[in-house]
Amino acid sequence: MKKMLCCLSLIVAFLFAVSAFAQGNLSKNHYSPNSSGNRFGAGSPYNADSINNPYGRYGSPYSSQSANNPYTTNAPRLYDQQGNYRGRLSSNPYDPDSTSNPYGRYGSPYSPDSINNPYGAGSPYRHDSPNNPYGTGWRIIGE
Repeated sequence: MKKMLCCLSLIVAFLFAVSAFAQGNLSKNHYSPNSSGNRFGAGSPYNADSINNPYGRYGSPYSSQSANNPYTTNAPRLYDQQGNYRGRLSSNPYDPDSTSNPYGRYGSPYSPDSINNPYGAGSPYRHDSPNNPYGTGWRIIGE
């Protein structure tokens, strides 16, 4: 019983830690409150943790944790709804995990794991694709 309580408390602590750094979902859905495409929700330029806030740590062109800094070293990570890692939401074209690297696994228009592949993970017809205007998108997790 004691071991089970210890494991349960570790799981709760992990979930709390992960949710404390979540910035919403990368999605074009204008209606979802958790979508980066919703100007009044998670995508608000006034939200401190939004990737759309040019003065926040995840949206500033100068922050090392920003999706908009072309030299970033610690951009937010992307995870699909099943928990699979989908790269880093970064404008750095040299980072191997960047969604902006045209030759990388997560940025190439030919990779099945890329957000930029309209026939793979980035298809506008997939329910969990960030490119689906009515979909759920992918979780954005910063550090």
